Amino acid sequence: CLTVVEVTDETYTVTAIQETLIKSNLGLLKEGSKVNLERSMKPDSLLDGHIVQGHVDQTAVCTKVDEADGSWYYTFEYEPQNDDITVEKGSVSVNGVSLTVVNSKDNSFQVAIIPFTYDVTNFHEIKEGTVVNIEFDIIGKYITKIVKQYMGK
Repeated sequence: CLTVVEVTDETYTVTAIQETLIKSNLGLLKEGSKVNLERSMKPDSLLDGHIVQGHVDQTAVCTKVDEADGSWYYTFEYEPQNDDITVEKGSVSVNGVSLTVVNSKDNSFQVAIIPFTYDVTNFHEIKEGTVVNIEFDIIGKYITKIVKQYMGK
């Protein structure tokens, strides 16, 4: 939950609530750090792509970056919380960029980044050890919660 309090040129000044500071990497950023802003879908638009709400569920750490013929595979690991999971071909948002999971494992996942995304987002700054914000697939979160309730857990 960020509130923009001032906009000058291409600079945004924001204020954040404590929960945002706890769940995100915002406290690790410095003045001038690049962040990704992805526009939300308009309600009158066709649903095409990922359903991303713009909420940070938690952080993850980049554990590996592999180049693959001009593209990149990024691997991220996260601490399990609230039964958040990733699934193959499901959605995940990393630093506000909605992506498709290409390799899902317990507490880790991988995404493929094409040159355009690499160039226009802050992915070109992500290296092994970088802490990123992640948002899990909202449909997966609801299904997990419903199944747990049904199973009595």
